[in-house]
Amino acid sequence: MTPELPYLNGAARTRRPKVGIICDLLDERWYSMDLVAEMLLANLEERFNAEVTAVRLRPGFVKRATILPRLDRSRSARNLDRLLNRYWYFPRYLASNARGLDAFHIVDHSYAHLVHCLPARNVIVTCHDLDAIRCIVDPTAARRSMPFRAIAQRILAGLRKAALVTCVSNATRDELVNRGIVPAERTLVVHNGVDPVFSPIGDVCAERQADALLGAGGSSRIDILHVGSTIARKRIDILLRSFAAVRKSLSNARLIRVGGPFDHAQSELLRELDLTDSVIVLPFLDRRTLTAVYRRAAMLVLPSEREGFGLPIIEALACGTPVIASDLPALREVGGTAAVYCPVGDVPRWSAAMLALAAEPLARPETSRRRRQQGLAQAAKFSWSAYAAKMVELYRQVASPHRGSEYRQARGAL
Repeated sequence: MTPELPYLNGAARTRRPKVGIICDLLDERWYSMDLVAEMLLANLEERFNAEVTAVRLRPGFVKRATILPRLDRSRSARNLDRLLNRYWYFPRYLASNARGLDAFHIVDHSYAHLVHCLPARNVIVTCHDLDAIRCIVDPTAARRSMPFRAIAQRILAGLRKAALVTCVSNATRDELVNRGIVPAERTLVVHNGVDPVFSPIGDVCAERQADALLGAGGSSRIDILHVGSTIARKRIDILLRSFAAVRKSLSNARLIRVGGPFDHAQSELLRELDLTDSVIVLPFLDRRTLTAVYRRAAMLVLPSEREGFGLPIIEALACGTPVIASDLPALREVGGTAAVYCPVGDVPRWSAAMLALAAEPLARPETSRRRRQQGLAQAAKFSWSAYAAKMVELYRQVASPHRGSEYRQARGAL
């Protein structure tokens, strides 16, 4: 049920609002956040153009530290540029480009500090997980430096200030509410969607791209797939150790990782486990090529210790690919009964599940067929058009009939 916000009147909800969709800076390369913004804007334009006017708000990335010689690859210089762009240039961009809008939607909660320079009662923030503020709300689990904590405090204050916080899963909403971060009456679950491009139906051009990356597909290989970043909570160590155990029984198994290179510690573990020749690392791929990679995989594995949603799960299921995921509330919410679940960090359980799923098409073909059908049905429950439809309803609720005076007041926060 959509919460009714008490300060809104009927007139604000009946006229066609102009909504600013505040997107991540492209240079930060948060592909999942970029995807949410892209899918939302595309569906608003294609399906709801008569109901809302959506304006993309995202400045270009200004390079200061990394423009200096020999600093373009420095992590410290990149982080300094990120801070300057998020906390200095972005607020000033909004001051010049957000006037005349009725409502605002910050699609990534880690940009919630921008609520401070907008009329907060007209702002919706989408919360994907609590990672950006975990050092504040759960300091024993996430110890961070004082500067990082100061940034997290600013994000947390913005999140609390927003008119409405949408959450991508019930699990995320429950944690947000149970920790007292945002009152329940100002939160709502709006699930992410899955792009229709993710399908079991083959695409000749995409298959050729996959062949170029992975070699021609064939029944002689068993490709185990992981999609996502290599940040600590993704538990790449469990992925590699479990795969090493699988390789002892299945010499034709390969691990395909989509989402960029391993970090130093992960690369060292890869060599320690003698897996260098059986692991293929790919960057983030365009969606059509990624779809072809999903289709040829024997399974997707997602051994994360924390997730807010788990988008690769529904992408894989939509392609007819079986899934093994960590036994987390958010991942059960997304995968339903179609996925197999393993305890976080339990390498024997993970490797056993991989071996069982790899054997299933030949050993239990009817079970394999039913699993595929369950997966397709589960993925069909999520769509970006449904996501956009719900957001349109919420935009009408937070749209202000007094945008001029409220925006002038918000500019005083800069």
